[in-house]
Amino acid sequence: MIKYIAYCRKSTDEKDKQVLSIEAQIAELKEFAKRDNLFITEFITEAKTAKVPGREQFAEVLKKIEKGMANAILSWHPDRLARNSIDGGKIIYLLDTGKLLDLKFPSFWFESTPQGKFMLSIAFGQSKYYVDNLSENVKRGNRQKLRNGVWPSKAPYGYMNNPKTRGIDVDDEKSKIVKKSFQLFADGSISFTGISQFMLKFGIKREGEKPVKVGQVKNMFSNRFYLGILKYAGEYYQGSHKTFISKKLFDEVQKQVEKIERPRQNGHNFAFAGLATCGECGAAITAEQHVKKYKNGTGQTFIYYRCTKKLKTCTQKYVSESELEPQIRKIVSDCGLYVEWEPYFEKWISEAEQKDKLTAEVEEKQIGGQIQETEIKLNRLLDGYLDQVIEPEIYKQKKNELFDEKLKLEEKKSQISKNGTVWLEPMREFGLSANLNFAFAALSAEGGAASAAPTDSSISFLVTRERIERSTFPLEAGCSIR
Repeated sequence: MIKYIAYCRKSTDEKDKQVLSIEAQIAELKEFAKRDNLFITEFITEAKTAKVPGREQFAEVLKKIEKGMANAILSWHPDRLARNSIDGGKIIYLLDTGKLLDLKFPSFWFESTPQGKFMLSIAFGQSKYYVDNLSENVKRGNRQKLRNGVWPSKAPYGYMNNPKTRGIDVDDEKSKIVKKSFQLFADGSISFTGISQFMLKFGIKREGEKPVKVGQVKNMFSNRFYLGILKYAGEYYQGSHKTFISKKLFDEVQKQVEKIERPRQNGHNFAFAGLATCGECGAAITAEQHVKKYKNGTGQTFIYYRCTKKLKTCTQKYVSESELEPQIRKIVSDCGLYVEWEPYFEKWISEAEQKDKLTAEVEEKQIGGQIQETEIKLNRLLDGYLDQVIEPEIYKQKKNELFDEKLKLEEKKSQISKNGTVWLEPMREFGLSANLNFAFAALSAEGGAASAAPTDSSISFLVTRERIERSTFPLEAGCSIR
């Protein structure tokens, strides 16, 4: 007696809408078995792709055939049994050994003869060809999409897939949430977990109303897609989608990520450390940092300054940085330029401005030429790859190197145009407000006061001596400026 195992399968990633559902296959097989008087011992179903070996339920079918619990298989079509050469070979081998006596398909003719086995092997081969060809077509389509600057997969947070254009569009609502997440993290006032909770609060979440994982938040912050750059299968492409995160904000976030993830180092760079001494005992002033954590994942940092009390007994207590800063600013603001120096100072600023603009123009032109040269190299590299002169792996490696070089040059060019004369306005304000720390650094970088003065004078002569002497004025917290 021939005993059939009915096997039904539909892959979860199957794109073919013509393939029947498992329920429909069961109904068809029952009707077919009733019409042809076939004895079915059991139905075994599976929702898994047959592209690769390793299906548990299919292995169970073969195991029962091997043990003699059944000796025939009933299925909708040969492609339900196998879409790879290994599983197809196992079926044909069981037919050759006589352990598998028959195969029945409502949509395919088969009989256990040399001709029937040959036709079955062709059917298995066609099934494998369909999978391989489909995979290659998908890859080819993805490559073309990437060349056109279109992301071929699920859109990152803040974007959405457009089914009509098959492109990526900015999600007007969620993009604002993502941008705010970048801004909050760049400020250093919130953790990865806090960002996850923030996104959940405003509707960006995983399935089942779950918050986005911390790892996904990190990936979002490091994803250069937000800068218009696509990286797919280890290869860079220039994206055509709109961006809503600036390069400056993205870089600030990277610094914050690096700050959090790098190994902690001893010591801190406090703003006023080494600048003040205790007004009561003359000992050095030290600073301490305290972080207060909140239940929502956020935190707040507080910095306090206090006397080290290493010289003698001192009654002074700590003072917060927010209280100390205005006192120091007041002392510094009392410093200013001699009125007689203002024309020379303005002359020096104007000359420096012209010099910086000229330098920036020359540098921008040079970098523009380097960018153009890099683009030419990229085009030559692509030509060599298309002519099959260059191996795929070498092409990918060299393309990434050139693309990365191009990005660095573009960023450098952008920084030159932004920062070429960024220091000039604060320097002009120095004549009125005397922001000494910044001004001295700027003057020193340009050769000091001698570059503007009619005589060889030092920077210290730019400031009225009687006002410098006021730097010993005791602070309200018991401190004095050194």
